[in-house]
Amino acid sequence: MAQVTFIAFDGSEMQIDATGGISLMENAVANGVDGIEAQCGGNAYCGTCRVIPQGAWGDRLGPRGDVEEGLLSSLDEDNPGVRLSCQITVSEALDGLVVRLPESQS
Repeated sequence: MAQVTFIAFDGSEMQIDATGGISLMENAVANGVDGIEAQCGGNAYCGTCRVIPQGAWGDRLGPRGDVEEGLLSSLDEDNPGVRLSCQITVSEALDGLVVRLPESQS
C-alpha cells in the first residue's frame, strides 16, 4: 500500500491509501478522486486520467511508454511532465507520491 496525494487544480488535496499492483487511475476511481474521469477504463486512449507528478516524482516514475507518449502527443499536451495515471502501476516504492491534476481532462 502507498499513500498518494492528489492535488486538484483549485488546490484542494485528497490523500488515498493506494493498493499496489493496480494502476494509479484504478486507485483514484475506486477512491472517488474528482478530476480523474478515466473514460476509456484504463486503455490509454482517452487521456482523461492525466496527472502531473510533483517534485522528484517525475524522474522516479521513469519515462513515458510508447503508447502513453503517442496519446499525449495526439492531445497536443505541451507539459513534458504529464503522465497517464492508467500507465502508472502502484507499488510501495510510490509511497508519498504527490500528483497535481490539470484544469480539465480531454
